[in-house]
Amino acid sequence: MNASIMNLSILQLSLAYVFIFIILLIFKSRGIRRERQILLAALRMTLQLTAMGYVLMFVFDNPSWWLTSIMLLIMVSFAVYNAIKRVKGDMSKELQRTMGVAMIGGAVLPTVFFIVIVLQVRPWFEPQYMIPISGMIVGNCMTGISLGANKLCDAMAEKRVMIENSLMLGASPAQAAREIINDSFDSAILPTMNNMLTMGIVSLPGMMTGQILSGVFPLTAIKYQIGIMLAILGATALTTILFVMLGYKTFFTADHRLR
Repeated sequence: MNASIMNLSILQLSLAYVFIFIILLIFKSRGIRRERQILLAALRMTLQLTAMGYVLMFVFDNPSWWLTSIMLLIMVSFAVYNAIKRVKGDMSKELQRTMGVAMIGGAVLPTVFFIVIVLQVRPWFEPQYMIPISGMIVGNCMTGISLGANKLCDAMAEKRVMIENSLMLGASPAQAAREIINDSFDSAILPTMNNMLTMGIVSLPGMMTGQILSGVFPLTAIKYQIGIMLAILGATALTTILFVMLGYKTFFTADHRLR
């Protein structure tokens, strides 16, 4: 394998923005008013990734446990914030705190396990591994927990009468909300499983593609991708089950009444 990678000049990169022009034309021709959102999304993506590039250059040149920990804290904080923003309707403060706890417990711990035990990176805070891998895991957990939260909040509102009837018949809150909890977890984990089903046949994952483009032997890139996908699945499942198992309790009072 060739260990070199083709450098992408600013001019070459600017040519890729033709795709933004194409989608703007499509939206304009269909009368869909999304021009501002498209331009804003492209601008924010460009600025955020450019800024992150300079930050990563500094962190990679100055590896330390506290810099890596700060990066992890920032990623998790923004993930929780964006997950809350993706939930339709209002979330109680208690449910928002539960989401934060679930994200920390469900995303950070599997990430550390994968880095330290599976990859056996030394030192554990090596930013070349910790930051990109934790970014992929936390990002997928954010998507999963937001899907689970939407399903949980919607179902608790739609099935309010059913839950109250179950409570009156002597069911505990856990029993009354069992089906909702299971459906919320299933909705959250299903996209990740569907992605795994088509991986390697319909799509080549970004991490694997990036490694191959950088000259890594394909089988090595595949082993890394299998490992990270298993970590993503486990972290998403753990994050979501922690959230729904703790989150449903926020809909009930201490004396087992529906709020």
